[in-house]
Amino acid sequence: MVIQPDQLGQSGLELAAMLKHLRKQAGLSGVRLAVRCNMSQSKISRIEGSKVRPSLVDVEQILKGLGVSPAIAAEVMALARITQTEWQGRRALHRKGLDKKQLELAGVEAATTDFRYFLLSMVTGLLATPEYVRESIVDAPPAQQAKAVAMKLERQAVLLDRLKSFTFILTEQAVRYPLVTPDGMAMQIDRLASLSRQANIKIGVLPLGVKFSSTPLSTFTVYDDRLATIEADLGAAVFRDPKDVRSLLDRFNRYESYAVFGDDARELLTRWAWEFRR
Repeated sequence: MVIQPDQLGQSGLELAAMLKHLRKQAGLSGVRLAVRCNMSQSKISRIEGSKVRPSLVDVEQILKGLGVSPAIAAEVMALARITQTEWQGRRALHRKGLDKKQLELAGVEAATTDFRYFLLSMVTGLLATPEYVRESIVDAPPAQQAKAVAMKLERQAVLLDRLKSFTFILTEQAVRYPLVTPDGMAMQIDRLASLSRQANIKIGVLPLGVKFSSTPLSTFTVYDDRLATIEADLGAAVFRDPKDVRSLLDRFNRYESYAVFGDDARELLTRWAWEFRR
């Protein structure tokens, strides 16, 4: 199934309406359906009113309680999977305010223990120097930039929580992309090498010439095994379906097997930083 960004914003309403229609078609009240599904009637009401996003298990239970045909169940489950994906457009994000996004990310990070980042083209904010952070958001509205930079840098404190573990895999292109001045790039690469020595942080690099995938690449992040994001130029998709998260975890593990870590990675980083200084 091909998912378009505009589908993601409407899918929740469509799913709620479809479930309500199927219940009425089956001649069941919300109370009777709740008993069949072993759910509360208030939860059924909130799902049908699109007040709460149902899990895939919730939808399966409701469909079983309704006794729908396999064909209808397959159609509804396909829509339910789309509802587990959220599109966050860059323009809408700027209208909402970058500070809101930083607060949202801080909340996700506070609730996460195991972080995995695959960085295709640039360094992520958690690893970035102030100069790199400032340059990375120059396309944002000027009034939002100073506050967003401060909040991005504040979020870096999460790296100091030794109860959390971080694995970052960067392509050589991501490490060496000249976003800032040559001296600034050298300092940015030095920061990567320094952070790689921290006990709860692993930083791996994928040098040019290493073929580690035969499929198109995207920057993505996996938070524990419950949430994942894929970034694109126009925005980001957020995935909550366990199957989608598992797929990205498997992909990350494959990339990790090709990456260079530890002293070997720091040797490459030192060489690349020196090339910028030279």
